Amino acid sequence: MALKFFDMLSQNFIELLGDKDDYNVIIEVENKEKSFTAHSSVLKYRSSYFRRKLENVQPNENNIKVITESSISAQIFDAILKYIYGGIVNLENAETRFIFDLMSAANEFKLEELANKLLTLLIEAKGSWLEKHFPLVYRTIYDGQNFKKLENYYKDMFAKNPNLIFDSSDFTSLQESAMVSLLKRNDLQIKEDEIWDYVIKWGVAQNPTLPTNLEEWSKENFLTLKTTLQQCLPHIRYFHLSADEVLDSIKPYKKILEKQLWEDINQRLLAPDRPVKSIILPPRSPLVKNKKKELPPHINKPKENFSTIISEDHAAEISTWIDRKPTNYLTTNIPYKFELVLRGTRDGFAPQTFWDICEGYGGTVVVMKVKGKDEIFGGYNPLAWETNNSKKSWIETKDSFIFSLKNGNIQNSILSRVKNPKKAIRNMSKKELSKNGPHFGYDFSMYSPKFDFTLDEKCSCANSGSLYEGSISISSANFSIVNYEVFKIVRKS
Repeated sequence: MALKFFDMLSQNFIELLGDKDDYNVIIEVENKEKSFTAHSSVLKYRSSYFRRKLENVQPNENNIKVITESSISAQIFDAILKYIYGGIVNLENAETRFIFDLMSAANEFKLEELANKLLTLLIEAKGSWLEKHFPLVYRTIYDGQNFKKLENYYKDMFAKNPNLIFDSSDFTSLQESAMVSLLKRNDLQIKEDEIWDYVIKWGVAQNPTLPTNLEEWSKENFLTLKTTLQQCLPHIRYFHLSADEVLDSIKPYKKILEKQLWEDINQRLLAPDRPVKSIILPPRSPLVKNKKKELPPHINKPKENFSTIISEDHAAEISTWIDRKPTNYLTTNIPYKFELVLRGTRDGFAPQTFWDICEGYGGTVVVMKVKGKDEIFGGYNPLAWETNNSKKSWIETKDSFIFSLKNGNIQNSILSRVKNPKKAIRNMSKKELSKNGPHFGYDFSMYSPKFDFTLDEKCSCANSGSLYEGSISISSANFSIVNYEVFKIVRKS
């Protein structure tokens, strides 16, 4: 029988980390603007990365070894050191981007236990964030780091939903290796001429000095694009394009192709049975016609579990308000699907998380359960949530509304439509994202100076009715929440 006392051991080692008397290592981070002290014996036995580093660093005149890790932030490295010493990582109220960066750092420092644990957490609980920020994540996969489990996570999503990649705002930031890996896939469910268009878009984006008007391109301009795309072009399935697709998509850029390839493409169209000299790649898996593309499992939830806050009756009522119908829809004929984008208990309650996940989504409903009350508040934004670099800005719409829903002791739902369309929705500047969530005028807003909507009563349901009709608040002017959800509203086909 073995008695284990890991808690006290962990606490003692954390205290050792804070002891400034016996350290013999200094680690400089953030371009040498911040530094940490540590002990070589602990570092080298906990991390093979630091073992190699310490072997190659000579001590200074004070017998201190100095290691520089310029690219890592002080916040991330502080968490790394506490894990190395105490085996503890505090993720309470941590934003998803912090968890991702910590995972990447743990992988770099050869802390496999921590990296694998954080990777599992991201896949199992932060799926929406992984989808929203896939170019960032995908770059990490193909940046010399081994995240096979994460690569496999994306595999089915890429095949079934390639537009999640190609239509994203930062698609062109993908690294060449990631782009090539996509083009090699045989199971992309997208037309080949569209793949070509995306390849051209990516290549042009890597050369921002190219003229915007193709008619103005010089021979050197085409050569520049050809050089940029030299690793991508061999993976296009040219010989499975129709004549119209070749004329419309390929021909304008024929100068970036090898002369023999262009001749073979034309020959194949004129005489399909004659052999060509160029390599003919197999066609990609055929598109599934008349079948709706499936979403990843965590979004495509069973109908009865679409929300932990609202019911099918609530969804029918909200749908009625969206369509301005005089009588409520029944639960059997709701015209919209409520597709879950964010859930506080799954993705976190930091205001920044709302913008990380929801920015760019249009036609969304926000619902929240008030702490200590039966009240459910919410709002509908028909436009996209956006941020900007300079200042807060208003977006105009006459179709937004806020509401409270019938629940518990609340006998009737209350609808409040916007009455000042010019100040219907308030988007935030990037410096305001850490404290501010969605704002519907001044009348209904989510705000937290403690960076967590559940920690302080700063979410607001104003009584003034300044921008929306009347008030949706029954008993709470300011409140904290126990959970909130954001849904994308999609009309059923």
